[in-house]
Amino acid sequence: MKTFCLYLIICILSLVSCKSSKATDAQINALKNLVESKNYTIESNWAYPQVTNAVQQVLNSGLLQPGNSANAINLIGNSNFLAISSDSINSYLPYFGERQMNIGYGGQDSGIVLKTMMEDYSETKGKHDSHIIRFSARNKSETFNIIIQLFPSLKSEIRVNSSSRFPISYIGQVEPIKK
Repeated sequence: MKTFCLYLIICILSLVSCKSSKATDAQINALKNLVESKNYTIESNWAYPQVTNAVQQVLNSGLLQPGNSANAINLIGNSNFLAISSDSINSYLPYFGERQMNIGYGGQDSGIVLKTMMEDYSETKGKHDSHIIRFSARNKSETFNIIIQLFPSLKSEIRVNSSSRFPISYIGQVEPIKK
């Protein structure tokens, strides 16, 4: 009898503690309006580079801060952003990973720095009421294909593929650009 009562209490507690993670209509509509406005900024909390032998060697050298790994780097406290405003993109995303080709003498900033117009912009609905935004952008030396997934909780995921770097992803928060 004790076992049955204990089992019944555990079942009731687990049913009560479960809550739906379904987005509310207000959250879904707010995200829809934000995406349609094309006027928002994303600040990332984590970077997820593709793990290669070179990235693993950096991890082994002890250069990364405690709590970071070769495939997850904490960006909290580091300046980073990706802003969409109408048909243009302005970004500074720190890059951790391997370049596939050399950069010119004198080098350039190693981050993903864009201040240009977006090309081939498209927006589709994703799973769990998310919005998926795809576009490409160019700077002086590279072409970037960027996929942004925005969720009703205002969480974001950015995936960046470059013509001369290994892919990298970022996780963060989206918010409207304040005027």
